[in-house]
Amino acid sequence: MPIIIRLDRMLVERKMSQVDLADKIDIAPMNLSRIKTGKIRAIRLSTLERLCEELRCQPGDLLEYMTSEEAAELGFDVE
Repeated sequence: MPIIIRLDRMLVERKMSQVDLADKIDIAPMNLSRIKTGKIRAIRLSTLERLCEELRCQPGDLLEYMTSEEAAELGFDVE
């Protein structure tokens, strides 16, 4: 039952690069990359808040729930 992170979609909509966003929210680009690719187990609410503030969005714009089957069908890494 994965939570899919839709940061890539929001970056495209906001015409912002990953490096620029990392700089603006004061996070290492590698850590933002891990968030973007879903290679994390948890995200701090303070980080989620900074993302939403900078991207002018709601947490639900960045996070999406899918069943494991749905995620696997779309090619997401399901553990």
